[in-house]
Amino acid sequence: MSVLVDRHSTVLMQFAKWPKQGRVKTRLMPALGVAGALDAHIRLTLAVLDNLYTTGYPVQFWWDREPDEASEEADIILRNLEATNLAQKTQQGANLGDRMLNALASSLEEHGRAIIVGSDCPSVDPQYIREAVQHLSEADVVLGPSEDGGYVLIGARRVLPGMLAGVEWGTESVLEQTCSRLKKLGLRVQLLEPRWDVDEPEDWERFTRLPPVEL
Repeated sequence: MSVLVDRHSTVLMQFAKWPKQGRVKTRLMPALGVAGALDAHIRLTLAVLDNLYTTGYPVQFWWDREPDEASEEADIILRNLEATNLAQKTQQGANLGDRMLNALASSLEEHGRAIIVGSDCPSVDPQYIREAVQHLSEADVVLGPSEDGGYVLIGARRVLPGMLAGVEWGTESVLEQTCSRLKKLGLRVQLLEPRWDVDEPEDWERFTRLPPVEL
């Protein structure tokens, strides 16, 4: 039996790096070059944005730093954000765990549920997000495992200080360490089915087989 969820009680947050050559999708550079990796970042970002926007839930866009350098690549994303009238915010924290926790806590001050998706996770489609929202009717935290040992999505209806501390980000143990930490704090955790993100050239090839995103 499905649970009816008020769409406005849930907010979706897209985490993204400010687009600049040499600082985005670095593991794609050997195959695509510096410019190609930047283009990949743009295309992935817009693909994820389209998935989130299509759900009908409110969406926020969280940059990893204050937008400052005008560029053609940044303008591509900014035009899409302006066209959809999405709120833009800046992540705060010393590491990824701090930044995600701060964003979740901030959004939960105004919404009953908050979900973060990274800009390299095009496999997180609207139905996957709806499943995460439904699980948050009972679970405190929902995680969408990635095939590389991390996760493509984290959502919460309750957060605790330090709940994402002590995680070795960028390793194959991210999901395991996160689950252990959350359960140790007494939080109820629900895992979704595994999905994939784009880190390596073979991931990019997988993405290019999907329908193209219009720029």
